[in-house]
Amino acid sequence: MLSVGFRALFRRELLRFVRRPKNTFMPPAITNVLYFAVFGIILGGRIDEPVAGIGYILFLVPGLVVLGTISNAFENASFSIFHGRWNEYIHETLTSPLSYVEMVVAYVGASAVRGLIVGVIIAVIGRLFVPISIENGLFLVATMVVIAALFAGFGIIGGLVARDFDDLTVMNQFILRPLVFFGAVFYSLTMLPSTWQTVSLLNPMVYMVDSVRYGLLGYSDMLEIAPAAYAEFAPYASLGVLTLLTIGVIAVDVYLFKIGYGLTD
Repeated sequence: MLSVGFRALFRRELLRFVRRPKNTFMPPAITNVLYFAVFGIILGGRIDEPVAGIGYILFLVPGLVVLGTISNAFENASFSIFHGRWNEYIHETLTSPLSYVEMVVAYVGASAVRGLIVGVIIAVIGRLFVPISIENGLFLVATMVVIAALFAGFGIIGGLVARDFDDLTVMNQFILRPLVFFGAVFYSLTMLPSTWQTVSLLNPMVYMVDSVRYGLLGYSDMLEIAPAAYAEFAPYASLGVLTLLTIGVIAVDVYLFKIGYGLTD
């Protein structure tokens, strides 16, 4: 049974972004309309299908959904933690009867919800430009929940490590986004030479984009480039690894709260 304190903290974190849709939902919506218009319509008509049977604009949708989801989950958690530290009202949370697990899960859960809402908004915008049918619904939902929670967990770490608001901007704009753009959002791994395919596999974003693409479109680069003996299970292996990573990151968050890292400076 969820405690009253947990529900109160979770509700407060939800209201933080729900009450300000112009700041939280409008920017990613407008940005992705531009992405779809420029890359999908203007350039998409001049670009061959990245993979057989999937037009370029449709191929873009999963990657842009991932970008919006993880960026907003990370931003919400990191800003909430840092803002609480900056204005010293996070101490009220720390002195409440909530356990450290409840505190972390409340922050992660609310931030993941924001990321998922933005992801849905982007998918709806994409649907306005191209027909979309979900091929593996349960797999897609599981993947989206996992990656949203994962980057909400990373956001908590970012909020604890940051020393000023510029640090938050650097983390999101100059670390997260470049990794996503090089995570096969705008191209298929099958288009790369084998050496660069191998290098790309070092980027964890590749597995996230590929998993969402598999859930949404039924296509996975991993099915094409993985060894034949493992190709059939590659998307599920990616989801399993991402799930374990999420659990690990949340465990680190709980530990950092427990020792008061960045919270009692």
